[in-house]
Amino acid sequence: MSESSVSFRPSQAECYHCGLPVPSDARFEVRIGGAPREMCCAGCQAVAQAIVDNGLDDYYRHRDAMPESQKEAIPEALEELGLFDHPDFQKSFVRPVGEHEREAALILEGITCAACVWLNEQHVAALKGVTAISINYATRRARVRWDEREVHLSDILAAVQAIGYRAYPYDEARSEQIAKRERRSALWRLFVAGFGMMQVMMYAIPAYVAGDGDMTADIEQLLRWASFILTLPVVFYSAAPFFQRAWRDVRLKRLGMDVPVALGVGSAFLASCWATFTASGEVYFDSVAMFVFFLLCGRYLEMVARQKAVRGVESLGKVLPVFADKLLADGGEERVPVSTLVVGDRVRVRPGEAIPADGQVLDGESAADEALLTGESRPVSKTPGDLVTGGSVNVSSPLVIEVQQIGDATRLAAIMRLMERASAEKPALVQMADRIAARFIAFLLLVAVTSGIGWYLVDPDRALWVFVSVLVVSCPCALSLATPAALTVSSDAMSKLGVLITRGHAIEALAKVDTFMFDKTGTLTEGRMRLAEVRPVADGSRDTAVKIAAALEAGSEHAIATAILNASPGGASASGVRATTGQGVEGVVDGIRYRIGREGFVADLVGRGVPDVLAQGDARHTTVFLGSEGAWVAAFDCTDMPREDAAQTIRQLEAAGIRTGVLSGDAPDTVTSFAKSLSLDDARGGLTPQQKYEAIALLQAQHRVVAMVGDGVNDAPVLAQAHVSIAMGGGTELARTQADVVLLGGRLQALVDGVMLARRTFRIIRQNLTWAFGYNMVAIPLAVAGWVTPWMAGIGMSASSLMVVLNALRLQRANKGPAR
Repeated sequence: MSESSVSFRPSQAECYHCGLPVPSDARFEVRIGGAPREMCCAGCQAVAQAIVDNGLDDYYRHRDAMPESQKEAIPEALEELGLFDHPDFQKSFVRPVGEHEREAALILEGITCAACVWLNEQHVAALKGVTAISINYATRRARVRWDEREVHLSDILAAVQAIGYRAYPYDEARSEQIAKRERRSALWRLFVAGFGMMQVMMYAIPAYVAGDGDMTADIEQLLRWASFILTLPVVFYSAAPFFQRAWRDVRLKRLGMDVPVALGVGSAFLASCWATFTASGEVYFDSVAMFVFFLLCGRYLEMVARQKAVRGVESLGKVLPVFADKLLADGGEERVPVSTLVVGDRVRVRPGEAIPADGQVLDGESAADEALLTGESRPVSKTPGDLVTGGSVNVSSPLVIEVQQIGDATRLAAIMRLMERASAEKPALVQMADRIAARFIAFLLLVAVTSGIGWYLVDPDRALWVFVSVLVVSCPCALSLATPAALTVSSDAMSKLGVLITRGHAIEALAKVDTFMFDKTGTLTEGRMRLAEVRPVADGSRDTAVKIAAALEAGSEHAIATAILNASPGGASASGVRATTGQGVEGVVDGIRYRIGREGFVADLVGRGVPDVLAQGDARHTTVFLGSEGAWVAAFDCTDMPREDAAQTIRQLEAAGIRTGVLSGDAPDTVTSFAKSLSLDDARGGLTPQQKYEAIALLQAQHRVVAMVGDGVNDAPVLAQAHVSIAMGGGTELARTQADVVLLGGRLQALVDGVMLARRTFRIIRQNLTWAFGYNMVAIPLAVAGWVTPWMAGIGMSASSLMVVLNALRLQRANKGPAR
């Protein structure tokens, strides 16, 4: 690395690593880029040597800001890091992802630029045993995954600290501290720009109002020098981030939003400096200061609006209490940190308190407010035996709860992970807008240069400010913000409705859907099946048939299996159990091979068709059959009630122009009868997962945009084939689902709300894009014509960006009305 390639290089008297002065008696050097570099202390020498030894010298070439200096001696800090390996300490922020792999959510301090992110990712990824690391520059959040047999968390934290940064377990409070620091820094820059603008205008106005001969040349030059001095802090402090980011973009050979801004401010300032030093030409110090002020004002308001929009996940992090009242074995009670709770602990939750973990009610009757988690506005009744979710609020009476899930295994943690996954993905629409914006900047630079040259030939005095105005007025910030701002706000608003967006493309797909296909059991029905009737072939063999069926279904999660298990007295066990997806289960009970499931699946083992006594069931029931080699044993009729809001949801979707249907593995007559009760015209029963997959593919071949609604665990190929997959998010299935959308409360009506909000989101996006393109189509010709001054351009650009963000924030008002 040559000397000229170093982008942020302190002077000879400063530490090459941290920028602090080097003591005269210091003799610490590290060879970087082929040359010896002076360090201020042994700590910086060790840090720099660690960077060099790991082949990360490029850090010094890429960085555009100095790292934060370490406040403590490295050996002491490294000793303290051992605490992070304690299992009790890790409960709140580390989760297992395999037998030996662990994943931690961390927040990094000291991140000042993209090069810092690159350095940390490269350095930590090089550690033996680290399998993955990703750092979000905007939030300073890091997710690190490692094999605990090869490396400890303390080793990872020590590696981060060894290169001058600090890592801590992620918590919402620390994230908010970073946001506050950003707002404080932006306010100070805005204050300096505003103060400088007002003072510069005081010296610029006399020159504007003075007539010919009213002001002597020395007075005019004095005013210019005063304006120059007052503009210096505006350019070198307030506008510094624009220049830093623009230089980084140019160095990385890309055109970012700050490139035209930096060019405009820099060229106007340099031209004004030249005019001041040579006492000739025009100065634009007032326009520079005014432009920077208005631009910073717009970006500050935009930053506040964006931070407000992305607080959905953070607000969920606040719902769990810090302490819980744990019941002791001797009947006493102890107030303990929630992080110390273990599965099996009993806790008392008083009215008005948040439930500390997922669990089951042991004693008491009350209701839980789950609005923040599921979008359900009405409190849900809770009695002994009912499950409760950590983060919901106990409303009316004390409850005693047995803890069943803690930490990262809770439903709340799963919701937060899925929301983070969605926010990390960049939809195709956003990528397209970014590509257009990048090309637009290149076009903008060409137009600005051409305009400047043209005006220089016509009127040289106006050429510079026309060039600056064209650069600034048409900067495509609004274009780049139009889509992501709306999608971010919409995702947060949907979570409040109980519609969890887990994939970046889901909102776009949901807005375009014209066909909804539903699974039956557990989706359009409650999923709580009960055994309505057992029809054995031989009299008196009912209990035996139920025992055999229960033994075969013991390991199944299907709703029918649960109904049979609930009705069985037990007493039998099966071996060699093998499940066939969409067909049934086979196994050996008391030395005899049995099958339970669909008629055809069982008939293949029996060797003949089903007898009339078993075939004549109620069409409204779901029937499964039990048989052995050469003999039919029994038929089991199960019933499941439709969800309370299923019929209303179907009507509202069809009223919105969406076609609906049901794809089910239940018997065709049962599915037809059920669909008729909900006014569903397209009802297909007796389908295997492959046939469901083919049905979805056929609809797509007809150019229909299809959404599939299922349970999130079964029928994975069908959900994957649909344009958008929607899962009912009940119980622990939420943590395993790969669906694009999850209905958290099991309320189908939320699906209608989500579709309406998705459509409204894309109306907002269209409005934003129309405004962004329309504004540029009007503003650019006006600027080229010389009718827009630089300060007017700054107002226009800032206002356009702010407008698209404020328009997106309108989505925070939950939309439950029909799409317009």
